Amino acid sequence: MQKGDISGPDLEGAKMIPSSSENEVDLAQSRGQLWRNVARASLVVAGIAGLSIYLNISKTLLVVLALVVMIMVHELGHFATAKWSNMKVTEYFLGFGPRIWSFRHGETEYGIKAIPAGGYVKIVGMSSVEEVAPEDEARAYRSASYPRRLAVSVAGSVMHFVMAYLILVVLFAFVGVADSTRAQVVSVAPVSLRPSPAALGGVRAGDVIQSVNGVRLSNVDTLITAIQDSPDRVVKLGVMRDGKNLTVAVTPVVAGSVEPTLSGGAAKKGIIGVKLTEPIETTGVLSSLGRPFSVIYGYSSATIGALASHFSPSGIKQYVSALQHPASTTSGAGANVRFESPVGIVRLASQAASVGIGAVLTLLFSINIFVGVFNMIPLLPLDGGHVMVATYERIRSRKHKPYHADMMKLIPITYAVLAVIVLLGVTALYLDLTHPLANPFG
Repeated sequence: MQKGDISGPDLEGAKMIPSSSENEVDLAQSRGQLWRNVARASLVVAGIAGLSIYLNISKTLLVVLALVVMIMVHELGHFATAKWSNMKVTEYFLGFGPRIWSFRHGETEYGIKAIPAGGYVKIVGMSSVEEVAPEDEARAYRSASYPRRLAVSVAGSVMHFVMAYLILVVLFAFVGVADSTRAQVVSVAPVSLRPSPAALGGVRAGDVIQSVNGVRLSNVDTLITAIQDSPDRVVKLGVMRDGKNLTVAVTPVVAGSVEPTLSGGAAKKGIIGVKLTEPIETTGVLSSLGRPFSVIYGYSSATIGALASHFSPSGIKQYVSALQHPASTTSGAGANVRFESPVGIVRLASQAASVGIGAVLTLLFSINIFVGVFNMIPLLPLDGGHVMVATYERIRSRKHKPYHADMMKLIPITYAVLAVIVLLGVTALYLDLTHPLANPFG
């Protein structure tokens, strides 16, 4: 505009700036879309819940829901630490494949995809080859400091160990775990229509047997062996009943004398006519806060050892043999060479749910430890691979001259790892469909 020009403002330019009323309309539309999405999702959830109740699989569905929550808590670890590190997170999704439901809040899209076999968080600039808008480069993962990249990479697995810890606290303090060093009498039954030695000796259902002949039990088998080895001889049992310690004497009868069908060595074994189980014990809340650490350490160490064994030459040979002879893998030692597919995990969830909350928590604990350990294998695309790359870049970097690894050289390794994971998934699915595992909770 020249000096003295009295024309009005540049209306064409003004059209490019939305008015406050337009912003309010857009915001109202966004909120309306969000609530419509929430309403649709609520209807789907209600429908699934109603169907599960009708089919009497509500307990199984709850366990599967817990598994979904575990997946999203893993991703929440990455999401929260990335946000805390001021990285730009564009997606937070459950599942893979086509979108079936999503909404956007701020710069992040949240939603569900068609294949619920995992979840992911998309952070800009996860590698040196990814194209990032110039204005987003400062907030890219690759531009963050080493401690922040390390925190984002390990956060998912850390969340699994946190969940495992909380599960054990609940299990120890409120649900209880089986005490393998004692034996609880479930029932006392007649032996061949005659009063059993247990009943004659004063043993009652509910008694907890703690010792035999003055020796504290190391496990239930210790008691069984002592009884079987003492036909027609008095056996003294240390029993706890209603909080009091008692000693009762029983005289096992020879199994063959009351069960004529038994023969050979079995006919010389003693029996007293009881059904035994391991008693369920809880500990105080304060004691339960410290107790999980040793369990998590032991189980994690065993998981690392098992994974190393699986991927050793002998482990690979055993797995190939298992695929050739799948019937040998349904129970016992043969089952240890298998991985579980989502189908197998859902079956385990159903079996655990039919037993009770203790079995469910035990299953969830073991899955959390396995996933937490497996994800830290130092190979891309696993979280441990990102830790490895970030650490290597930190070692190669110099002051004011950050080093970025050539990710193109790592692509073949990444594809090879993905191929192994897919192969394990497909073969595990084959075994779970054709030769399902025997019920470990039965």
